[in-house]
Amino acid sequence: MAIEDDISVAVNGDIRYTGSTVNWTVIAFHRFLQDLADDAVSSGNDLLDITDDTPSERSTDNIITLNTPYNIDDTLAEHLFDGSITQASGDTVYSGLVVVGSVPAATNLQLVQDNALLTNYWTTGINADAAANILLRIMVKTRDAGADIDGKKLRVQARELGDTYAEFSLTAGLGNSTAAIFTSADLNNANDAGTIGGWSSISNTEGLRLIDVNGDAADEEYYSEWNLGTQSINDLYERTKWIQRRGSSETIHGMNGELFRGITHSLNYTGEASGPFQEDEILSWGSGATAGTAILLALDDDGTTGNFYIQLLTGVAPSGTITGGTSSATATTGTVTARSVSPEFIGASTGSAIIGAYGIGIEAADLTNSDQLFDLTNTLRVPPNNVQFSVTGLEVGEDYVLVGPDTGSTALDDAQFGLNAGLTADNITSVVIDASIPTDTPSAGTIRVQDNDGIFRRLHYSSYTGSTFTIDTTDGNEDFVAVNADAANNVFISYIDKLAGAASESFTSVYLADRDLFVRVRDGAGTPIKTFQTGGNLTNSGGSTSVIRTSDS
Repeated sequence: MAIEDDISVAVNGDIRYTGSTVNWTVIAFHRFLQDLADDAVSSGNDLLDITDDTPSERSTDNIITLNTPYNIDDTLAEHLFDGSITQASGDTVYSGLVVVGSVPAATNLQLVQDNALLTNYWTTGINADAAANILLRIMVKTRDAGADIDGKKLRVQARELGDTYAEFSLTAGLGNSTAAIFTSADLNNANDAGTIGGWSSISNTEGLRLIDVNGDAADEEYYSEWNLGTQSINDLYERTKWIQRRGSSETIHGMNGELFRGITHSLNYTGEASGPFQEDEILSWGSGATAGTAILLALDDDGTTGNFYIQLLTGVAPSGTITGGTSSATATTGTVTARSVSPEFIGASTGSAIIGAYGIGIEAADLTNSDQLFDLTNTLRVPPNNVQFSVTGLEVGEDYVLVGPDTGSTALDDAQFGLNAGLTADNITSVVIDASIPTDTPSAGTIRVQDNDGIFRRLHYSSYTGSTFTIDTTDGNEDFVAVNADAANNVFISYIDKLAGAASESFTSVYLADRDLFVRVRDGAGTPIKTFQTGGNLTNSGGSTSVIRTSDS
């Protein structure tokens, strides 16, 4: 079909689309108008001839200007591509957008402008050129009524569940602006939306979170704390992709998941007034070319100073005075740092571990030492290798279980350490040994200390540091007034030291090196067994032993 069959020109300068499916380049559109303009007499619905003013000017084949009163509307703009059209003396601009790259066939590219998704009339792509790796060519209105729309900024994104995600931000102008999008099948996202949507045990606590990811007893700051519930770490990856997928109706931080990206900027502030600010409120600043808005994803409030962690929504990065849209609080912008954004806001998955995007927090108990998180200082935090040793096959309420250090000959090493100083007081609160406490010692548990009568007393500790255990119970074993424990008396860690409360008892510690353990289980109650004892080994994957129950009745 010829272009004259698809486009009409009215006597008032309105140029409109009358076709159904055919699209045309802007240079073809310009040639069409010039062809009409040299007609002797206009006819039909193309009311343009030699007696009329020149309708359009060509700067290049990709930059066309319509002279007043000639104009197109948004509908015709959807059928023109490969360049820009300016009209109304520069008050309206339709910019050319070209998307290059490679995506799976069913991908519907998304276009975000002024923090809103534009209606997709291009479906999986129009005006493509496979030989040139061009996925999409269209025009987008970037200036209207004499004002740029969000500074002519656009974001192209691909978020098809089951594929990797990608995004590309640009500032459009005259001619064509190019975005590059590359996605492929995501081998770590194999489940469908229906399955992932059922994983409701995964949850997130939004806002500033303090988590000790690397196990050094000092919390780091994050802007979320995801909890796996009953799911795996890769399920979390799939769930977060499901939240932000194309067509999502899920909400995160009060906004639709399709628009969520994560932290784009961090900044400090001073001079807070009328505070406090509120997490998830919209912040604004500036005017004209300095204006912008953002959602406050995390707030580190130190009074009149602090730190904002934001996702920029519109405009430019913060400067000057910032105002909270809900709180009405104000503050002065300090140093602003742009943060790298992962297309999958959670980060990347290896299938068995997460490499987190900036500021993503996950409950420490759900992590392994294969996971990597970056806190809000952008410092890499690697969880310790928490390993577990279990004793199974126990009789609840009858078996007493003792797991301690092994001499290497399947015997209890009750001289693992010595006391650094004697114990002579009642209700002691600490025990100091003659060596540094190994870092693979459980964070809380029990030790055995030999008193001067030769009895190994069971003491519970709540924590330790250096060579000191902090004792936290007062059940009588802490009274060393009547019977002291001299310096150099034996001390050992009893990793499990209890009457069985379940069919399996265990302890968890941070792996340091393989450790030989001695296991002893006795039951002299209603269904007695011969003493069971064996050696065990705690490795970088943990360890276990199962009780052999030999009757002693």
